[in-house]
Order: sequence, then C-alpha cells, then structure tokens
Amino acid sequence: IITPFTYKSHISMAKMKILTPEINKIREKYPGDMQKSQVEIMELYQKTGVNPLGGCLPILFQLPILISVFYFLPNSVELRNKSFLWAEDLSSYDSILDLPFSIPLYGDHVSLFTLLMTVSTLLINMANTQMQTMQGPMKVMQYVLPFMFLFIFNSFSSGLTYYYFLSNIISYGQIYLFKTLVNEEKLKNEIDFNRKQNLNKNKSKFKLRFEEAMKANQKNLKRK
Repeated sequence: IITPFTYKSHISMAKMKILTPEINKIREKYPGDMQKSQVEIMELYQKTGVNPLGGCLPILFQLPILISVFYFLPNSVELRNKSFLWAEDLSSYDSILDLPFSIPLYGDHVSLFTLLMTVSTLLINMANTQMQTMQGPMKVMQYVLPFMFLFIFNSFSSGLTYYYFLSNIISYGQIYLFKTLVNEEKLKNEIDFNRKQNLNKNKSKFKLRFEEAMKANQKNLKRK
C-alpha cells in the first residue's frame, strides 16, 4: 500500500545525495554559525526544488501499521500454540538457545526471529545511509537502535518479530529495486533546471526575516 510513497521517498533521498557536496561546502563556509549555514541550506533546497522532509513520508504511513501490529499480534488468540518453522508458539518467543544465566534486559534465551529482525534492520540502515545526508548523533542512532531492539524484543511474541523481519526483507527488496529504477543523471538535470528557473527570484521571506533579525542582533551587540 505504501510502496508509491516509499518510491517518492527514495527519489527525495537521491536528490539529497546529489546536493550533499554543496551542503558540505555551506557548512564549511560557516563552521561556527549553525544558523547561517541552515539558512543557506534551506535556500538551496528552495532553489533546487528539493524537499528535505520527503524522505520521512513513508514513516508517517508505516508507523500506525507497525504500532497496530505491535499490540495486535502478541494478544491474538489465533496465534496461541500455533507453530511455524522453529517457533513452537507464535504467541511466545522463539528460543533456539537457553542460556545457563540471565543477561540484564535481555533474558536467559536467544530468540532467532529477533536476531534476524535486528540484522535485517541494520542492512536496511546501511543501504539507506548511502542515500542519506545525516551526520553526527542521528547517523549513529540508526545503528544503535537495532541493538536496542535486540534487547527489547527478545522476549516478545515470535509472530510479532517474524512480521517485523518479513517487513524488513520486503523493504530491503524495494530499496534494491528502486536503485535500479532511479536515474541519477535525470535527477541532476531536474535539479539544474529548477535552479535556473529560480535563479532570478527574490530572496525567500524566511531568509529576509532571518537577515533582518541578524542585523537587529548586531545593532544590539554594538550598543552594549
């Protein structure tokens, strides 16, 4: 259902990737001034017709589904005592190894579907990293979160972790398919066309207000 939105998100991330060198130059231009660099970057997005929030679109549609499944599957009567592959009961965790000790926050067993879910999440994040421009803490968090899920979901319903694993596999397949369909040269031409179209346009209201605020701030500093 959300595949068309996921495709649009992939296009948006591909455009962001093309703009990455220019974004890095702007950040180097204002190394100690986040406000100025952010305004310049927003101006770049406006001139090139790139939406920096376009990559977040599928999450808005996917999140309600994931939350609904999170509450539904562990409490589903139909899954009780139903086996699947190595899972003896889909309403409980699928232990493939009982540990002689208990690990804090993890438990005394190893759930294979949770492991597969964690590995597949890491693979997706690695694939998306090639298309994203995230830096700093946000970039680190996308690798930390899967390991947190490994601890959180280890004792959850195997039906739930299997669903998340399967969802990740489908998502990874979509990413691979979209990479073959996206023509970066065509996207570059589109960005250049938008840039030329907006070249002679006046400054955005946001930038004008920001410049006015900066001037007012400088006047106040001089008075002090």
